[in-house]
Amino acid sequence: MQKVTKDILISKAAGLLDSQTVTRVLGWKRGEFYDDVTPAVFHSREELENGFVFDDFCGANLSKYLIKETAKDDGKILVFLKPCDTYSFNQLLTERRFPRDKVYALGVGCEGMLDSRKIRAVSESVISVRDLGNSVEVETLYDGILTLDRQTLLPDRCQRCKSKKHVAFDELIATDGKILDSNRFDEVEKLEKMTADERYRFWQEQLSRCIRCNACRDVCPACTCEKCVFDNPDSGVANKACANEFEEKMFHIVRAFHVVGRCTDCGECSRVCPQNIPLHLLNRKFIKDINTFYGTYQAGETVGSRAPLVDYNPDDAEPSEVLTGGTHHV
Repeated sequence: MQKVTKDILISKAAGLLDSQTVTRVLGWKRGEFYDDVTPAVFHSREELENGFVFDDFCGANLSKYLIKETAKDDGKILVFLKPCDTYSFNQLLTERRFPRDKVYALGVGCEGMLDSRKIRAVSESVISVRDLGNSVEVETLYDGILTLDRQTLLPDRCQRCKSKKHVAFDELIATDGKILDSNRFDEVEKLEKMTADERYRFWQEQLSRCIRCNACRDVCPACTCEKCVFDNPDSGVANKACANEFEEKMFHIVRAFHVVGRCTDCGECSRVCPQNIPLHLLNRKFIKDINTFYGTYQAGETVGSRAPLVDYNPDDAEPSEVLTGGTHHV
């Protein structure tokens, strides 16, 4: 796959701004630290040249930000989409969360983003990181220059990437890839083989670390309700610090059920979790069960596709089949 660089993307975006094809650009900018890269909107060539970045820490899925951006009467917006982002893009179009004609989608190639937590596990004094292809050069303050295997620094969602293929774009930068057989359900199968007590202890240990910051909900492309049930003071489950075990489980279980059939497995929930909880495993369990009982289905693969749980088929599995298949265990 052709290497996509920051300069290539700036040149393309600036040209579209100059031609008035778009009025602004949704991309990434760097914050205070080497791995602090966040979504940002750019309005001119100068802003792009001074602030736009595209590197191994541009993991943020930009598709959800289009909901608010396209609600503004500011013309068409350019958005950069990695292959996995395009599935969320399509799913949001299916749910009519933004108008397609107000977006110019530019597909960019991706060989996986780096997990800064794995880098900090090697050294806490990292100054900068340089991609060397199959390896990564890490400059540190106290440990010198380290050369690390790039593959070992990828997050789970990149190590088990489901697709290098863009399923939506107006223009594609770099050669498109293929849908992959990434064994992404291996960890789910390990959980399924546990006893009920073992699974309970696993999720109790994981979810007990939750601080209810709502980062997973806020970043999730499938969480787009205008008012979340957890923000409703009359719901009985309003957003607050957990006071007991039931509350900390309720939030994540309810959220996981709300995105069943709509989650594209982008992994944003786990990426932003400050407590490093593997929240994507909950969603992957539901995806795996849908594939098992209703036939293979990938949310966001095509615009307008209906998830099995909202599309009746006479051949659907009966409730008794689903229950005896163990799908009620997470």
